Amino acid sequence: MSGRVALVTGGGRGIGQAISLGLAADGATVAVNYRRDAEAAEQTVKEIETAGGTARTYQASVDSRDECAAMTDAVVADFGAVDILVNNAGIASRGQSVKSTDPDEFERVLRIHAMGSFWMCQAVIPSMRERPRGDVVFISSVATDQLAARGAPYNMAKAAEEALALTLAKEEVANGIRVNIVAPGLVDTEMGRRLVKGAAGIEDIRTLDGVMPLARVCTPDDVAGVVRFLVSDAGSYITGARIRVDGGVASLG
Repeated sequence: MSGRVALVTGGGRGIGQAISLGLAADGATVAVNYRRDAEAAEQTVKEIETAGGTARTYQASVDSRDECAAMTDAVVADFGAVDILVNNAGIASRGQSVKSTDPDEFERVLRIHAMGSFWMCQAVIPSMRERPRGDVVFISSVATDQLAARGAPYNMAKAAEEALALTLAKEEVANGIRVNIVAPGLVDTEMGRRLVKGAAGIEDIRTLDGVMPLARVCTPDDVAGVVRFLVSDAGSYITGARIRVDGGVASLG
């Protein structure tokens, strides 16, 4: 992917970090977005540069339309365009029932996942249309399959994100822009570890390896591998797809 520029929201930690490192390893220049954890983002850039790649950090909160636009303008000014956008930034909801969910939490989760992805797509599409190929990948969740109780804000936000992705795929296919969804299940990240501890009191997420169909919990690199495939030449004929990365949990039980 030499010559292509990738912007990864929430690109300094967890799944986003694995995607940033993976795309850089494949030859892309990577814009690593972060909201608060500058240290993690800088460390990700340092790893990319040490390996011979090119990357830079960009601070912005994706729930702000103005910050999304300003960050995209800065990336285009620095590198000429955005060829690949990975909408990865996100937060979990707090596991309350609909009746008990704090309105501010509900709005914040929707703003970051759904509206943030919308603002980012709106910002990058103009320069992306001018490139030989564009890719937008949404990191969603199997939550949209399960729609579990006590998760309304997150479920709704991810469902809205997927609706946006499939709409955008139809709108931009004539412009050479591929739009796809990657939907992980439980992943060994800070968010995943908090989830299993809060829901089941499990201190070590790896103790769940034995109950997974493939005998291990998903890693950030597993998710990044699918993103790398979709935006590569090997994935050039794929758009409007949703790929579940759950190790067979949903289909095999």
